[in-house]
Amino acid sequence: MVRVGHLGLDGELLAFARSEILLEQLFASLRDSPAATAPQTVGEPWIEPAVGRYLHLDIAGLPHRLYFEEAGPADGVPLLCLHTAGADGRQYRGVLNDPQVTRSHRVIVFDMPWHGKSSPPPGFETSDYKLTTDLYTEMIMAVVRALKLDRPIVMGCSIGGRAVMHLALRHGEAFRAAIGLQSSAAPDPGKVGKLYELAATWRLDVHGGEASAGSVACLMAPDAPAADRWETLWHYMTGGPGIFYGDVHYYSVEGLMTDAEAEALRDSPCPIYMLTGDYDLSATPALSQALAERIRPAHFEVMHGLGHFPMSESPERFLSYLRPVLDKIAAG
Repeated sequence: MVRVGHLGLDGELLAFARSEILLEQLFASLRDSPAATAPQTVGEPWIEPAVGRYLHLDIAGLPHRLYFEEAGPADGVPLLCLHTAGADGRQYRGVLNDPQVTRSHRVIVFDMPWHGKSSPPPGFETSDYKLTTDLYTEMIMAVVRALKLDRPIVMGCSIGGRAVMHLALRHGEAFRAAIGLQSSAAPDPGKVGKLYELAATWRLDVHGGEASAGSVACLMAPDAPAADRWETLWHYMTGGPGIFYGDVHYYSVEGLMTDAEAEALRDSPCPIYMLTGDYDLSATPALSQALAERIRPAHFEVMHGLGHFPMSESPERFLSYLRPVLDKIAAG
């Protein structure tokens, strides 16, 4: 059985995993949704301000070629953005292209190794990918050092929303502030746990990309723009084999935050800000609220009409919540 809210599905879980993207669209067709609109044409061609580069650095004793994009002034306040499990930095295109943010911030988004345009390290063919707290925090700190970022703001979503908490706990003095999107000490144990146990996104008899997209389709707000929702799903459809599964190891198993760790964040020199979409079955508002009550952040807010991927499923709506938080951080 897979249980999400008040909906229960009985049957063969493997068959469900194979067909989930189709089933999610079937369920979505049963509810009222915004009327479809024809795509707007570009008109005069234009180029986005973000610039992409490759960074060569060592992470956990292995050489890596890491892809990152940035926008904004070189002397702006660094805003380092962490993408979600199984996806990549394309999720932050709205932040990179927002002139109100890039006026005073140097926005930096990197693809984690094995994700997006960042290849795995040499020898990956003989190893399995599993993200851990130590590896994740070491990776982020390696990027901070390599780019010589002076007390950046770090913002992460989902696994990144957990990682910013671990960074504030372990390296709080290195950051100006931490912004947790869809942060929780642990995910809701519903569907994600069942599919993780089955390894549904990493099997020879299941299309991993479609299974990954299907497993997250229900986490986005139904009234989010269709083009943005489907682009978010495309990020998951194009992920490498086993990568989403390896990231969820951190999210659901190894990287869970204990009560003691959460309460220790009260003494972190890094102020914490939390933004949580109200349409999320994984990092629910209740779970984020429970974490906020333990850590007592500088700011906690529920974002209405947003789900598990606020920055990519509805960029403009997300920015209306992010900009005031950045203003608060700037004001000290």
